Amino acid sequence: MKLKLLIPFLVLGIFSAMAQTKVSGHVFDENNVPIPFANVLFKGSTEGTITNEDGKFYLESDNTWDNLIVSFIGFEILEVPLTKSVNYDLKFILKEEASSLDEVLIVTGKQSKKASENPAIRILKKIWERKRQNGLNQFKQYEYDQYEKVEFDLNTIDSALIKSKLFKGMEFVFNEVDTSNVTGKTYLPIFLNESVKKISGDNVINKKHEELKGNKNSGFSNNQVIIDFIDDLYSEYNVYDNYLKFFDKSFVSPLSRTGVQTYNYVLSDSAFIDNKWCYNIIYYPRRKNELTFKGDFWVNDSTYAIKEINLQASKSANINWVKEIYIEQEFEVLNDSVFLIKRDYFLSDFAMNKKEMSRGVYGKRTTIYDNYKFDQPKDPKFYDKVVYNYDEDVYNREDDFWQTNRLENLSKDEKGVYKMLDTLKTVKKFKRLYNLGSILASGYIEFPSVNLDYGPLFSTFGYNEVEGVRLRTGGRTYFGPNDLWRIEGFVAYGFKDDKFKYGVSGKWLLDKRSRFTIFGGNRRDVEQIGASLTSSSDVLGRSLASSAVIGTGTNDKLSNINLTNFGASIEPSRNFEVRIDGSFRTISSASPTFSLDYIDPESLSGISSEIKQFESRLSLGYFPKRQMTGFGVERKNKNDNFASLFAQVSRGDRNWFDSDFDYTKVQFSYIQPWQVGGFGRLVTSVELGKTFGEVPLGLLSVVPGNQSYFSIYNTFTQLDYYEFVTDTYSSVHLEHNFNGRIFSRIPFLKKYNLRAILGLRGVWGELSDENMALNSTGNLMEIPLVAPDTRMYYEYSFGVANIFKVLRLDFNFRGNYLDRPDARPFGITGSFGFYF
Repeated sequence: MKLKLLIPFLVLGIFSAMAQTKVSGHVFDENNVPIPFANVLFKGSTEGTITNEDGKFYLESDNTWDNLIVSFIGFEILEVPLTKSVNYDLKFILKEEASSLDEVLIVTGKQSKKASENPAIRILKKIWERKRQNGLNQFKQYEYDQYEKVEFDLNTIDSALIKSKLFKGMEFVFNEVDTSNVTGKTYLPIFLNESVKKISGDNVINKKHEELKGNKNSGFSNNQVIIDFIDDLYSEYNVYDNYLKFFDKSFVSPLSRTGVQTYNYVLSDSAFIDNKWCYNIIYYPRRKNELTFKGDFWVNDSTYAIKEINLQASKSANINWVKEIYIEQEFEVLNDSVFLIKRDYFLSDFAMNKKEMSRGVYGKRTTIYDNYKFDQPKDPKFYDKVVYNYDEDVYNREDDFWQTNRLENLSKDEKGVYKMLDTLKTVKKFKRLYNLGSILASGYIEFPSVNLDYGPLFSTFGYNEVEGVRLRTGGRTYFGPNDLWRIEGFVAYGFKDDKFKYGVSGKWLLDKRSRFTIFGGNRRDVEQIGASLTSSSDVLGRSLASSAVIGTGTNDKLSNINLTNFGASIEPSRNFEVRIDGSFRTISSASPTFSLDYIDPESLSGISSEIKQFESRLSLGYFPKRQMTGFGVERKNKNDNFASLFAQVSRGDRNWFDSDFDYTKVQFSYIQPWQVGGFGRLVTSVELGKTFGEVPLGLLSVVPGNQSYFSIYNTFTQLDYYEFVTDTYSSVHLEHNFNGRIFSRIPFLKKYNLRAILGLRGVWGELSDENMALNSTGNLMEIPLVAPDTRMYYEYSFGVANIFKVLRLDFNFRGNYLDRPDARPFGITGSFGFYF
């Protein structure tokens, strides 16, 4: 270590030792067997912890303590003098009490589920009976102040990391290294975010309103994406609920009505806490590899309200990139019957693997609740208030505001984060690393001096049978995340067809309150039309099917498309969108082996190969419970657990721009995700549509096949492109991810943390005789038009996800229509992704 780094570390160590007491160690019985869930606390204080399932613990205090108390029911209390401020890796031996040898409490193995045999179960049933009468549920209306502090720390700091090339030139950041009071590991704070909110709710109408009073973070004050990512990452939860959702996974709560089937419970102790007699119950999982916790809680003996609880995720829990989850909640007693949450502490250890010494990042959230007020009715419209403008004042509060509104003072280390990050932002190497991360996250390279972004980078390369190798370059205007207008475009070139393609589009938000937006654009490109049924995309949108590098068969059914589109959209109420637009498109086959010919009496040959069509559309979209981030013309979804309802009426008119056909098309889709408790996540999708009038193949509804090796939701994996064509259709898609529920029950597979996914897809449709005749030209390259009208076409799949944490494989089976030419009865598709 360099001398200039040694001095600040020595100074920091001296002051830390003067101000803190730190102890870590193991607790064993006389047979050298670890004692899990033993109580460890500083003598004369309420500062303590419990040992984990291996008998290990770590305890830290900002105060100086001289003695440590270690205790467990059935064993003699052990008092240990602390000769130093820092005491690591100590070993404690507890002796069994001679008078209690027949009463030793067993907290390993299976515990009884019967209330008659297990007093903890009797108490648990009382908690179930009273849980709807506890907390905020007791009141018609409520409001309170909430202060939240979120910190991210680089953990497991050692000399190898300090000397690594990654931190060369940034060594000063290690002056802020400290030790976690939960894990006992060294860590370096790298990010801090604080927020102050006023929360109001009405239990009668079941509505809630949040008002952000102030937000401050270290180095990224105006980055709403980071702030919203934090909000979504650490979503709210209620320990009384049956399931607690963290990182898109549903953990079984230890207070759940199904908890008896999932956890072992042991009545461990009883004592006065804040002048309230409480019982202490220890709980731990019955099985490994499930989404469960271990820990203990204190519950009042009369109200059966929780006074304190801690939860630690099982190390074997089927969750990726998270090595540790630790939660503490404290509840304050307002009067004899009202217990309200006072403090919530959440720690997560993000790491590439779950090995003990692996490096990672701590995410720590502390939430303080105060100034509760009850039964003060508000106008119901108050809860529907929406903030339409980005308020810079909220994100730039002065120090006086934070001194007044912080409900918990910052520690010395947390204060240092602000100063350290301000310095770090001036280091060129850090700027380069930050910019690289931004590029990988957004897919765009920023050029702030000209307010332009280059990208998206992931669309640069493509391949298909018509264009061969395809290269694309593009960009967009970008002044900031809340831009009221945006222009974007691209140019592409296919080396096989030797043609340039292009696209340009623009949108302008004219009114923030109603989100009244006008948009338009033009694209000239090669496209796989019919890759979706009712999905609506931007004028520059392009399906994966158009550029799949490899596939199950020849993909030559591509079309040349020249599309011009103009329209407007508005949100008359929250999450309800109305869109009116008109488009003119020219469609023709892009391949000599694919025909879009149709009967045209007005043509000299009686056949036309190109479609020219103007189409006007009215689209309605409703997305209940959707949350968005941003205030500009482009926003992003904060959550993914909302329903999507979409309805559209399209009208083709021959009287506009010399178009070829008159028709009306009606379409509807409904997509709904369902969190099925601890059994995983189900996504359902229903699509319906009908075209009134005679139209050629280029305007019909093609059942979306999938000839790629990628698993694409809302397509039919075992269908080729254009295998089924309809003018009336109804389809359903079901996909259920068990999140490890099945594989965790199979002994030789559970250690791999695999996740089972079941899928079922079906479609019924028909094609009128008139449309069949219109598209029967006798062209040798003509596609035989077939609709699944005699019986519903269906296919099913069994998937295995979380292979090496990033890979998913789906084994797909075609259920019927196996007598079709070149029908594919079985196929394997896959996808990559980073999921918790």
